[in-house]
Amino acid sequence: MITVGITGGVGAGKSEVLKYIAGRPDCEIMVADRFAEELEMRGNVCYEPLVSLLGEDVLSNNLEIDRKRMSFLIFSNPSLLAKVNDIVHPAVKTGVIKRIEELKAEGLKSFFFLEAALLIECGYKEILDELWYVYADEETRRKRLKASRGYSDEKVDKILASQLSDAIFTANADFIIDNSGNLENTYKIVDSRLKSYKI
Repeated sequence: MITVGITGGVGAGKSEVLKYIAGRPDCEIMVADRFAEELEMRGNVCYEPLVSLLGEDVLSNNLEIDRKRMSFLIFSNPSLLAKVNDIVHPAVKTGVIKRIEELKAEGLKSFFFLEAALLIECGYKEILDELWYVYADEETRRKRLKASRGYSDEKVDKILASQLSDAIFTANADFIIDNSGNLENTYKIVDSRLKSYKI
């Protein structure tokens, strides 16, 4: 089984690539953000440490962590954000490693794909076979973010400034998917790559 990390800047089209891959029965996809949400639910590994750190004000009426309240608390406080990341990111990584081991033992899948915003920053290159970078030029990304999410130019500027540069993504990538054009072309690039493996 080949393990692949999918990364790229916002608006590059990672979710479209993953949607396409999800149609293949020989692939399993794990989205780190969704998995993190599971780990933050009551009874799961991140719940108690987060409530201890952030206080009970972060809880909603059903005693689950209110993600909007948590976001409000941490994004205005870099020190608190770092502490939350120190709780959540290692737990997600442990879960990813466990799932890869399970899939390898089952022997039913040819590929495992992980989508994570901080794939490079959190050191996933060490545990995955490859890292794919979904690329789109800045103008295309801007148009997509304004059209699909209704973002203002100012908001887009802020988001793009906070992300890794193309140079860093490219330097860390084993394979680059140029998703600046139409999706049919992107799908052909993905198909060609997947066929290249001798599994």
